[in-house]
Order: sequence, then structure tokens, then C-alpha cells
Amino acid sequence: MIEVLDTDTCTDCNLCVQVCPTNVFEAVPDGPPLILRQASCQTCFMCELYCPVDALYVDPDAEAVHELTVEGVRADNLFGSYRKAIGWHKETRDRRYIDDHFRLPQ
Repeated sequence: MIEVLDTDTCTDCNLCVQVCPTNVFEAVPDGPPLILRQASCQTCFMCELYCPVDALYVDPDAEAVHELTVEGVRADNLFGSYRKAIGWHKETRDRRYIDDHFRLPQ
């Protein structure tokens, strides 16, 4: 479930608002979006995936709110962890084409 939005890191691009399939976020004029409908989160990770500055953290536990803090998530190095895990992060760029070797001939 969506847990944290780091307002200090957020650039107010509102990509999270646009990609969220369940309308969890609310865009705010001249500021970072707000998490207004946390209970609607389906833990799809789209917001975390598309955040260009890793300002969001979605906890893999879809059933509970853990009331995490920005400081705690930062200390545990969790911001951007989903993007790193799937290879969408600059640190994992070298692994993006790992599956190319296993594609079937056309």
C-alpha cells in the first residue's frame, strides 16, 4: 500500500496522479500531490515506478497501513527500491536487456 511521499524530493510533476489506476492522489496547485485515498491503493507500484525522483514508497503489504515515515524509509534506503528491483533505475541500467538472450526467434 502507498505509504510515503517525500515532499522535499518531489518535483510536483504529478506523474503519480496521472498513472494511479485507483485515484489515490490529489493534485495540488503549486505543491506536491497529496495521498488522499490510501485505502484505495491496490499496491500496483505504478506511482513508485513512474516517479522520476524516487519520492514515493509503496509497501508490498497490500493489506495494512504501516504508518511509515519519510525519515524511516530514507534510513532503510527504500525509496526507489521497486524501480531498482525491476531494472528501471539508473543503478540497474546494465540489466535492462538481460532477457534479450531468451527471446524466441520471430
